[in-house]
Amino acid sequence: MPYRDAMNARVRSEERRAEIVRAALEVIAERGYRGASLAAVAERVGLTQQGLMHHFPTKDALLVTVLQERDQWDAVPGSRWRTDLLAALVEYNAMRPGIVQTFSALLGESVTEGHPARTFFSERYTRVRASMAEMLRAEYGDRLPNGLTPERTAPLLVAVMDGLQYQWLLDPSSVDMPGAFRDFLLLLGELPD
Repeated sequence: MPYRDAMNARVRSEERRAEIVRAALEVIAERGYRGASLAAVAERVGLTQQGLMHHFPTKDALLVTVLQERDQWDAVPGSRWRTDLLAALVEYNAMRPGIVQTFSALLGESVTEGHPARTFFSERYTRVRASMAEMLRAEYGDRLPNGLTPERTAPLLVAVMDGLQYQWLLDPSSVDMPGAFRDFLLLLGELPD
């Protein structure tokens, strides 16, 4: 029986952590990282700040977990991206503006010296560019139809995805994020469906 109790407690703790992460994402989307507080997140999940700190001892620890979880939501099984999956991700992001807004706000804030997410985003972009170059190489070989190498194209691909998100967040009625991304794929040499 003690083993079962321990397992149940562990499951409850993991569920509570997931609830806290979701609440933190909402609070950060509403207030930005600097305006979000552990107290606001704790209140949203019905905990005291001390109770929340049992799961996440610092605001920075919670932020990094929020960012890691957000990346897991977008992960592709077996981590093999394809351009059609990227287009599907852009379409999916157009259906969840709160998540995109939180990511974009944190990304913007992270460029300041000393921001707790700066290392996360720097390392993330290194991984994402490498992953995009690998994907492009698997689809096109050493040169894309436009003549660029996968390594030269990968940063452009990432910049288009993130830049479209900012434009769409600022003026969703004027920016067709999925359509503009499909147009960019045409520039890479993709054939329209």
